[in-house]
Amino acid sequence: MSADCPHNDDLDSVAAQGNHLIDLPRIERAVREIFLALGEDPDREGIRKTPERVARMYAEVFEGLYQDPDEVFKTSFEEKYNEMVLLKDIPMHSMCEHHLLPFTGLAHVAYIPNGRVAGLSKLARVVDLFARRPQVQERLTEQIADFIQSRLDTKGVAVVIEATHSCMAIRGVKKPGARMVTSAMRGFFLADHRSRHEVLSLIYGSANSYF
Repeated sequence: MSADCPHNDDLDSVAAQGNHLIDLPRIERAVREIFLALGEDPDREGIRKTPERVARMYAEVFEGLYQDPDEVFKTSFEEKYNEMVLLKDIPMHSMCEHHLLPFTGLAHVAYIPNGRVAGLSKLARVVDLFARRPQVQERLTEQIADFIQSRLDTKGVAVVIEATHSCMAIRGVKKPGARMVTSAMRGFFLADHRSRHEVLSLIYGSANSYF
């Protein structure tokens, strides 16, 4: 039985779609050079196809670099609802730009409408789009908040991300399980303590203490 990863049509389509943007053969050559620099035989059966797999993986995990955020928010809806909208526990996966290792966790996105609302899937798509790039968590959090604020002209936006970082778990300080929490508050959530307390209560529960 082959040791190769199972064929993935979605992965193939991503690589093909991004081929005019991402130089897959160049990535493959670079990965092969890494194996050589490590003293590995790049033609060994177990890793012979690894350069190709890595190139296709990068085409997938970095696809947010080549997607237009405005395509996500092409439509919004006029709505008189003026209370908080919160989408919490959005699974989030990104790649730390310092070591090219993944960080994963949950994103929580809230906003107070100012006459227009977006479909809930749009909030999750915005998180995914900005996460699928070489990132740092601090910038990712702010990019999500600023984009939603600018496109919906909200009364306030709150974004909280909690994530574990592989670069901290498997190398360096080696502290698996440690979580990094970042927040970006805009509008009412920044200016009004009660609004900020409300959104954090809905995310974490009123019994918890907040950063």
